[in-house]
Amino acid sequence: MNKTSIQKTSLRNLAALGLFGCIAASALAQQPKTEITLARFFGSCEADYGKSTDIKAARGECGVITTLVNNFNATNKDNIVVKPQIAEWGPYYDQLTARIVARDVPAIAVMHESSLGDFVNRKLLEPMDDSFKSVGIDTAQFTDHAKAGTSFDGKTYALPFDTWAWLWHFNLNLMKKAGLTKADGTPVIPTTPEELLTQARQFKQATGKPYFSWTTVNTTSPNMRTFLTLFYQQNGAELFKGGAKPQLDMKSPQATKALELMTQMYNEGLVMTGLDYGASNQAFVNGETGVVVVGTWKIDDFVAQSEKADTALSKGYAVYPFPKLLDKKAVFADGHSWVMLKGGTKDEASRKAALTFLKFLWDNDVEWARTGHLPANKAALATAEFKALPMRANIAEISTIGRGMPHSVPRQRAIEVAVDQEIGNMMTSKKPLKDTQDAAESRVNKLLDAVR
Repeated sequence: MNKTSIQKTSLRNLAALGLFGCIAASALAQQPKTEITLARFFGSCEADYGKSTDIKAARGECGVITTLVNNFNATNKDNIVVKPQIAEWGPYYDQLTARIVARDVPAIAVMHESSLGDFVNRKLLEPMDDSFKSVGIDTAQFTDHAKAGTSFDGKTYALPFDTWAWLWHFNLNLMKKAGLTKADGTPVIPTTPEELLTQARQFKQATGKPYFSWTTVNTTSPNMRTFLTLFYQQNGAELFKGGAKPQLDMKSPQATKALELMTQMYNEGLVMTGLDYGASNQAFVNGETGVVVVGTWKIDDFVAQSEKADTALSKGYAVYPFPKLLDKKAVFADGHSWVMLKGGTKDEASRKAALTFLKFLWDNDVEWARTGHLPANKAALATAEFKALPMRANIAEISTIGRGMPHSVPRQRAIEVAVDQEIGNMMTSKKPLKDTQDAAESRVNKLLDAVR
């Protein structure tokens, strides 16, 4: 075959391949789309990421999850379209419950692992082990914390997405000004309540600013998470008594000690007052406090601030787990997971589509970890990409020291809100300690009695 013949044959082959590609694309376009709904919080950021499919370019929880969905919709070969349904975090579970009652159930919903128990007990979720296996999700790859959070009686009811915990985020520039950094530039971290009070007073005297910002207004969880962390750090701490019929005990020596420390910090002006969630984080970003107490999900946002030249955090940000102040290391921890509620998929095609999307999320767990969370997938946890993320070595221990409320305690989200509000009242309106303890026990134990 001469050169001209070869060129003609190649052109014919290329034309054939091009035609095949067009036919395949046309065939895919002609396939009926399978639409599935995805109920989630994590915020809305359509202006920045509404059309982005570049996962690597996304920052923060909202940016990453929005871009993951966009990327899946643009690249999956099965004509599956995921339709996000975004809700505010505060009323999310009330809205989800109302949708279940109205039989407007999303195909997939995000859910805190601490909330799974109520939905399992109400038989709104079913074991997913075989379904996960059908799309190649190996539950043996769940981290220990993720497995414990999504398993009930040995069966898996949700796909874990991460492990998150309560952290101290430091403004090193202000800490240095207060003389609270070491020679290597890392912060001096207190190891006892007395050291904490001393360092916080030193910080305030040197900078004129409160040591802490944490959410104290319109709050439904931060006070509870700080309280649980201080509580779990004490030997012999058991928040619930009564075995199979748990009752909240807020008057134990351990609970009293945790509440007294929180109150003292607030009363001495070592915590900035009057801050809701957004204002608390903004005060830290603006350089108005030395430490903000908030979760793993803010790491990426704060790293981005520290990379800018004209910010209060410029080249001066670090993060560590809530430090050991009492008997042992412990920190409140939870995890985000994805569930398929009964009635959320209307037929086998939509069920298969939902599982296909869950597999996509599972395979991209390391991308989600860029937000600051720890991966729930052991394979993602072992990747060089994850290990190279900034400051992850500082917080790796949360997967072993993290604690939440036990699965045996129902209504955990409602309990979190009730106790959080009572602690908030104690700090902001000077409600006496004993009245706070009585009120928290009364509200929570009524909740627990109602579900027996």
